[in-house]
Amino acid sequence: MKYIDEFNDPQLARRLLDEIRATATRPWALMEVCGGQTHSIIRHGIDQLLPEQVELIHGPGCPVCVTPLEVIDKALEIAARPGVIFCSFGDMLRVPGTDRDLFRVKGEGGDVRVVYSPLDALELARRNPDREVVFFAIGFETTAPANAMAVHQARRLGLSNFSLLVSHVRVPPAVEAIMTAPECRVQGFLAAGHVCSVMGMAEYPELAERFRVPMVVTGFEPLDILEGIRRAVRQLERGEHRVENAYPRAVREEGNPAAVRMIEEVFEVTDRSWRGIGRIPASGWRLTDAFRAYDAEHRFDVSGIRTEEPAECRAGEVLQGLIKPTECAAFGTTCTPRTPLGATMVSSEGACAAYYLYRRMNALAPQAGGTAPQEVTPVA
Repeated sequence: MKYIDEFNDPQLARRLLDEIRATATRPWALMEVCGGQTHSIIRHGIDQLLPEQVELIHGPGCPVCVTPLEVIDKALEIAARPGVIFCSFGDMLRVPGTDRDLFRVKGEGGDVRVVYSPLDALELARRNPDREVVFFAIGFETTAPANAMAVHQARRLGLSNFSLLVSHVRVPPAVEAIMTAPECRVQGFLAAGHVCSVMGMAEYPELAERFRVPMVVTGFEPLDILEGIRRAVRQLERGEHRVENAYPRAVREEGNPAAVRMIEEVFEVTDRSWRGIGRIPASGWRLTDAFRAYDAEHRFDVSGIRTEEPAECRAGEVLQGLIKPTECAAFGTTCTPRTPLGATMVSSEGACAAYYLYRRMNALAPQAGGTAPQEVTPVA
């Protein structure tokens, strides 16, 4: 299969690993920003094949995982209201809110529907003029253009019963927040290729220069990731800190100008809270005043929500790269994909889900100072 099989070639992978081993002379810590990259790394055992000098730290790049609890609780409240059709991608349905999830709301009679595109939700609004249709618009720069297009189309079609519950976040401010944290030990980044395919690379040179870290735009197949690591390690060994594009088949310097224009027409930059991390200035988007009528938070009164995270969940530390999932005492015991405490365990891009799916035996090893986790059944 073109553009997939050729990036899984084991001989080329061994060659890249040999180059990384020959290049790395000192310990280096690299962060992969995207949860899709984390799953690829863990699934293919890339982190275990690397020389011991090179450590991969998992970043906060899972859109489901970083959606704040307050917004999820607002989604639950809106979805439970009569007359509402609440639409979401499927991986949000089992993300726990303070006391339930969207599946529970659906079981209790709420009209919660899984869609594959915000335009599907828009079509539902067109077919159901007597119902309020709300789409849960989450994600990074990758999903924002399509959600912006849905709102743009709603206004063009004169649909007044369509709105977005917006929780969009931006990668560059998150990188800045990670690098300015006192406990940060990240020395280089594998930047998410799909984000850069939309936004381009213009936002990264200033970050690379200010924090003196190499930033290598990286894809998602095994050879993509190994090439990103090879380039980052090579820069670190040379004392360099530049932005490199190791994903040229998908990323252009300027990104996708049409998609960026659509984002800028519909959204404006705002401060956003990230689940498990906290509020990061200028790290998100909200609808502009011109499109405020399509803002579900503006249309529905969902203020005054009180949230409460489970005390035993350490997903916030996982998202910041401070601990590995298996260092959380709840991992594989009280927290599994079937009984998740945090979004990182239930999301298809969550780091905890990746370790659970591909490193299940690690979870069964006795932990220092505690008891061995119980046998658990992986969810394929």
